[in-house]
Parts: sequence; C-alpha cells; structure tokens
Amino acid sequence: MRVTVRLFARLRDVAGASELTREVAPGATVGAVWAQLTREFPDFAAYERSISSAVNADYARMDREVRDGDEIAFLPPVSGG
Repeated sequence: MRVTVRLFARLRDVAGASELTREVAPGATVGAVWAQLTREFPDFAAYERSISSAVNADYARMDREVRDGDEIAFLPPVSGG
C-alpha cells in the first residue's frame, strides 16, 4: 500500500521535506508508519511521546490502521504564544 506522509515544524526540518510517500504493508497502523520513519530519521525518536497524528485530516491514534492512499500527518508539539 502507498500512503502520503505530511510532516510539520521540526519533523519537516529533520526530513528535509514536508511530504513523503511511503510503501507500507497491508494492515499497517499509524504507529507502524511512525516507526518506519523513525528508523529512517533517528532524530524523530525525540518526539515519540509527544507527537500528534492524523489520518485524512482527522486526529487518529497510533493504533489506527491505514489504507492505501491515506494521508497521514505527524505534528510535533509547538510552542509560542
């Protein structure tokens, strides 16, 4: 299956892109996609406990299964006022 991954803030900086396309196994979860990205970009691991995720613009938990063509967004915490 092919999914589109959208990255924001520091994650975008680390990856060098705001959007990535990745192949994932059938039955993969948002968490599995995150784990794949963390292996590719080890600096992502620092955000493991604070990351928010969304599938097709709806917030989603890491155990949600993804489908072919889904757009998965990972949003690190932001600071500021």
